[in-house]
Amino acid sequence: MQIETARLDPAPVVPEVQGSPQPVALETVPVLPAAAPLTMEQMQALQKDIVAMLCTCFDPEVPVNIYELGLIYNVEMTTLGAVAIRMTLTSPACPVAGSLPGDVQRKIQTVPGVSSVKVDVVWDPPWDKSRMSEAAKLQLGIDD
Repeated sequence: MQIETARLDPAPVVPEVQGSPQPVALETVPVLPAAAPLTMEQMQALQKDIVAMLCTCFDPEVPVNIYELGLIYNVEMTTLGAVAIRMTLTSPACPVAGSLPGDVQRKIQTVPGVSSVKVDVVWDPPWDKSRMSEAAKLQLGIDD
């Protein structure tokens, strides 16, 4: 199941491999054994919980969560609770480039129903302020 929102890009999850993104199938995300596949209702609830958890992740230099900031490009999940997240950073020189993806992975892993998480940082398409939600633009005083 893919999380549908206006700010998420429906492109496939891709890892950064030697500077060039290569497609990776969601099926390659390791899955811990689950008692039973999630129902559609459980997947919808899990989707909301994942977005809520993403809203608790912040770049320390920007007082807006990474979801509203538009850094999350794609979130996919399987009925077994495997989650793949494709995200970016505001710039390749971002001071939290080494820590933020791991923080995202650790937080999403704590969401009940998630069996595994894979976070891929990509640079294409590059992030720009058009990916921000209206609420984030308002909070940061950005006019379009």
